[in-house]
Amino acid sequence: MQYRQKLEGLEKRFEELTAQMADPAVIADNEAYRKIAKAHNDIADAAAKFAEWKKVDADLAGARGMLAETDPELREMASEDVARLEPELVKLEDELKILLLPKDPHDDKNVVIEIRAGTGGDEATLFAAEIFRMYCRWAETEGYRVEVTSSSESTVGGLKEVIALVNGNKVYSKLKYEGGVHRVQRVPATETQGRIHTSAITVAVLPEADDVDVKIESKDIRVDTFCSSGPGGQSVNTTYSAVRITHLPTGLVVSCQDEKSQIKNRAKAERVLRSRLYEIELEKQQAEIGAERRSMVGSGDRSEKIRTYNFPQNRVTDHRIGLTLHQLDLIMDGRIGPLIDGLTTHYNAEKLRYQDNGTNR
Repeated sequence: MQYRQKLEGLEKRFEELTAQMADPAVIADNEAYRKIAKAHNDIADAAAKFAEWKKVDADLAGARGMLAETDPELREMASEDVARLEPELVKLEDELKILLLPKDPHDDKNVVIEIRAGTGGDEATLFAAEIFRMYCRWAETEGYRVEVTSSSESTVGGLKEVIALVNGNKVYSKLKYEGGVHRVQRVPATETQGRIHTSAITVAVLPEADDVDVKIESKDIRVDTFCSSGPGGQSVNTTYSAVRITHLPTGLVVSCQDEKSQIKNRAKAERVLRSRLYEIELEKQQAEIGAERRSMVGSGDRSEKIRTYNFPQNRVTDHRIGLTLHQLDLIMDGRIGPLIDGLTTHYNAEKLRYQDNGTNR
């Protein structure tokens, strides 16, 4: 196999890290243990897959050796094993190639997701609320936790805007391709003549920045408190629990009123602010990231679409990869795995093609 030497080195490194994690001196040092555990986790999937590949490769070699047996039954059994194991080995090699691709440094991070109504008025706000519910349902099935930091409701019960934190294992790796303009085609509840309308919303997905990624100086922010509005019980409009943080150097403003505690609201707002500042820093370092972000979000116009949700035909289409599924009812209920998997497979294939072209040049 082309990558065997590299995988053997990775396997050896995995064994070394496993031993280090059991070292009492490392266990006693929280920071050292955290770093080693992260490095261990980063290569665990590839090490496990390589062990699986080695077993299948050995079984295949044994089966091929038995093809020379004089016993017809043994030869037939060996032939069946070879026919079964050869495609399995190829499949494992393809999976290993994906696991060996350069890792996106943001894949392990939590996510800040921002959904905003675009073209379509009230109908767009209703769709924004449904898309947010879709992501919440999906997150629940994945064992992720969603924390709303701020939201703005429309008069018809939709969402003009919602910003939320999604916390869990490798969230960004799953949601990073969800950013862009999502278009809906259906007959709105307010439509009296049964005409299909088209509306659009924007979804932005940002990796949550750690404290070490972005340090917010107290002199650079202004913190204002105000009374919460909307649902929330007795504390609404009676205590100054809502928080608005203004980052003076950039003019960025983040508000949070989801919690009854001012301290918790401030902590959430700072997480969102840190992620937005991190994004700005990334744009400075890599101009292509800024271009990708602008094309991802656009202006909310329905012509700048990445995905269309057609309710009359129970159809969803992702225009980037040409994937169409006639199961929109399931998608809206949070079962977006086929879309996420399709996008991940497509972009991994693009990376492999780019890597192979670079190797062959």
